[in-house]
Amino acid sequence: MDKRSCAELIQQRLALEPAGRTLRTTLYLSIRQLVLDGALPSGAPLPPTRVLADALGVGRSTLVRVYAQLRSEGYLHSRGGSATLVSETPPVSLPTADRIDHATPSAALSQRGQDITRHAASSRIQGGAFVPGVPDVSLFPFPTWRRLLAKNVRYEQRHLARYSQGGYGPLKVALAEYLRVSRMMVCAPQQILILNGSHQAIDLCARMLCDPGDRVWMEDPGYWGARNVLRASGLSLAPVPVDAEGINPPDRTDAAPRLIFVSPSSQYPTGVVMSLARRRRLLSLAEIHDAWIIEDDYDNEITQNPHPLGALFGQSPGRRVLYLGTFSKVMFPGLRLAYLVVPEQLAEPFSVGNAELYREGRMIEQAALAEFLDGGHLSAHLKRMRSVYQERREVLHTSIESRLGDLVSTTDGLAGLQLPYFFRDQTDDVALAREALEAGIVFRPLSMYYDNLQHYRAGMVLGFAAVPTEDIDIAAARLCTLVERAFSHP
Repeated sequence: MDKRSCAELIQQRLALEPAGRTLRTTLYLSIRQLVLDGALPSGAPLPPTRVLADALGVGRSTLVRVYAQLRSEGYLHSRGGSATLVSETPPVSLPTADRIDHATPSAALSQRGQDITRHAASSRIQGGAFVPGVPDVSLFPFPTWRRLLAKNVRYEQRHLARYSQGGYGPLKVALAEYLRVSRMMVCAPQQILILNGSHQAIDLCARMLCDPGDRVWMEDPGYWGARNVLRASGLSLAPVPVDAEGINPPDRTDAAPRLIFVSPSSQYPTGVVMSLARRRRLLSLAEIHDAWIIEDDYDNEITQNPHPLGALFGQSPGRRVLYLGTFSKVMFPGLRLAYLVVPEQLAEPFSVGNAELYREGRMIEQAALAEFLDGGHLSAHLKRMRSVYQERREVLHTSIESRLGDLVSTTDGLAGLQLPYFFRDQTDDVALAREALEAGIVFRPLSMYYDNLQHYRAGMVLGFAAVPTEDIDIAAARLCTLVERAFSHP
């Protein structure tokens, strides 16, 4: 191929490139693709940059940079004085667009990846009536938060730019005091790890305490997110039914658990509070089976109970409990900061494991959060939000009860950002959720929280926290109409 033919070929290829890219990028991608496709064969001479620039109507300096980039990546090489040739290395065989477009997505995934996508349950819609588990971020004191962030960026850049094993020290000190007052827990700051969300905390527990195939007792119904993280870690999940006293584990089992995942202060999604008798039994079984309990205390700060129960962590004489808390519900979800309180004997290995697997970061946010706690801003915000959420909870409960009556029932739990409603009959709650979505109402079907589908209850989990009080009645009325229609036409 002569240089003139080469210039014409490049010019034709340029016409096929999509708009929106810089000229330099377009030239680079055009010539590179011609080499990869074999249209510019090995050893073919490219026109000098001045000649090609005139032919294409572009600046020579742009082509000089493009040639240099292609030479550095091995597509072109120079010979003699200034001659530029296509490299002798044969082009890599790339899949055609047709093969890419028609490929099955799951074929590219591992078995673990396929399991994760198959069991995915998070909603793409994270706002409106009645998405569960979402706080009202419009009432969060963002001016105070921005001020604390700016302060720590301005004054502590050098200190906060480094890794900090287990999290920012002053935040762990503030958290230890906060948990002592709010959850009646006694722990040292060294027992606390700051993590990027509760899912990372659960994954760390699974990796540090379990081997593939180990058994996990899971509340059923229970938190789908924890279930999916633990399943992705290669653990064997065993659903354990939840009743009016919380998780009801068997007295005898052929396969002892290594982990037990529970939310004793406000079971998700039922809202049930685990009884003292059941707590003692669970702790005893953990000792018998040499098992560890993960206590998910995801939203117990948001409670209407004037005397909230102490954490299970503080009731464990054998130090078998790892306590998991998050700021996503009490502050705002985008913060993505959680904390894990571990028994003393696990503090050092967990800190090492966290550093090896994930590394610490987000020190500026952690420093701001420490001041947010120390300054009483979180306590003041929670006091305000409890009042707001109580009003919205009562409005929703009254609206549902007045319309649906004995068609539904709920629990007596007083914590959380949502209300669970159990249907009197096994109505198809998944189909009802799809119909509600078309009407602008979002709720999570209760059946989706069950792992054992032979013993599930249909219903709906309704989040009220992020819905303005004046909008709840209107949205609830539309939802009740759909539920009534579903029961009248089974």
